[in-house]
Amino acid sequence: MTPKMMMTASVFALALGAGAVQAQDEPIKIGMAAYGLNAEFMQLWSAAGEKHPAVQSGMVELTIFDGRYDALVQQDQFETMITQGFDAIVFAPMDVEAGATAVQLAVDAGIPVVGSNARVNSDQLTSYVGSNDVEAGYLEAKAVLDKMNCEGDVVIIEGPIGQSGEIQRGEGNEKALAECPDVKILERQTANWSRAEAQSLMENWLTSHGNDIKGVIGQNDEMALGAIEAIRAAGMDVSDFAIAGVDGVTDALNAVKEGNMDSILQDGEAQALGAIDVAIKAVRPDYEPMSEIWQQYPDMPWNDGADSEYNVPWTPVTSENVDDLLASRQ
Repeated sequence: MTPKMMMTASVFALALGAGAVQAQDEPIKIGMAAYGLNAEFMQLWSAAGEKHPAVQSGMVELTIFDGRYDALVQQDQFETMITQGFDAIVFAPMDVEAGATAVQLAVDAGIPVVGSNARVNSDQLTSYVGSNDVEAGYLEAKAVLDKMNCEGDVVIIEGPIGQSGEIQRGEGNEKALAECPDVKILERQTANWSRAEAQSLMENWLTSHGNDIKGVIGQNDEMALGAIEAIRAAGMDVSDFAIAGVDGVTDALNAVKEGNMDSILQDGEAQALGAIDVAIKAVRPDYEPMSEIWQQYPDMPWNDGADSEYNVPWTPVTSENVDDLLASRQ
């Protein structure tokens, strides 16, 4: 089975009911609710969950749900998990507001929910394991603006309107742009994390603005890569543009190596593994974490799984670390 399937499971068995007491010898049923599995980043996130030591050992039965980029689909999936008696849910929501309804349904049924990767406007989460998207938005925009020497104009390709990544990376973009008051934003529009949509947007913008565009701020790598494809299709030189994205997906790592863009690695593997550790802890209070991320990131201590938020650091992709990052994908 692959992460692109709507549901994949080590075992999909019927449990006794939501909120039931978890016996030590019973596998823990955890659902990973991804907002969508069409692109590489969420595929890496969900695949990491399947590799968690507790899943590999059989301690956890993991089911991955493809939210298909639709908050209503995710709510339906929560209702399924409640009916089938899941013990905990790891949630990467599509919408910062709509996702709160799904969280409340689970919590009312006695099922702990751990947020991961994308935020939801709810105080009912057991914890959140992700990264600071405002910081990412600032870092990527600053990389573009530094290459432009704060001169010229930019376009911004936004994530899905209403998702926390779009909101917070946008805040970070604006913070960096405020440091370059002479830079004008020629266009800004969502491409919904999609490479194909971003390519279409960029083709239109190149037709409208031509050589006036000096920088492209893509709120994720897929969209930055789509912009690069549009530039090439127009017969223009990618090196004439300052381009950056976020996530560190494989194609973006290669593009950084080729000198075509900047990227900041978002460690989706650490987010997923950490969230599963916290989810298990919510079900079995005597659990000690089995993933290695707590040693990998000593500035993010485990603290007995009790913290309300765990902030996985960003790693700027550079010529010095890109080969190691690519090797880790083999």
